[in-house]
Amino acid sequence: MTIEMNVFFKMMQKDDKKEVLKFEIKGNEDEQSGNDVFVLSGSIVVFTIKGCNAGEVTAEFMNIQRDSKKTVLKFAIKGDSEKKAQELYKFAGQNVNLMIQPSQMSLDDFYEDNGPSEVEEDNPDQMSLDDIEDDEFEDFDTEEAFAEENK
Repeated sequence: MTIEMNVFFKMMQKDDKKEVLKFEIKGNEDEQSGNDVFVLSGSIVVFTIKGCNAGEVTAEFMNIQRDSKKTVLKFAIKGDSEKKAQELYKFAGQNVNLMIQPSQMSLDDFYEDNGPSEVEEDNPDQMSLDDIEDDEFEDFDTEEAFAEENK
């Protein structure tokens, strides 16, 4: 289900870890598309702006604010989408065709830090089998233990 709407790209604001985008639906926009998009609020969506080189952008659909004159759609994209954000910024302050569809991603997955792990190459705190002294193990006869268990 893809929802296409003609909206005004009101603003784009950078936060610590994300970019916040606001789009306005004017009163003359189709009532049905406004109702369809309301269902997606609070979830992760994929949106595109027709003619924008950013392509598909995964974002948190933060909320919808309605009043008598307009409806404001608020999205957040993660800060690691810097190149896409730069492409989107070129369209701020203009009317755009916005296409929105639901994503399979959860909010937890969206905000999970997928950065490089901090594991040291030589793993100084990891023990190998060679580090264990032989006398730490008792001589153990598996056949004898099996026979004892099954008496």
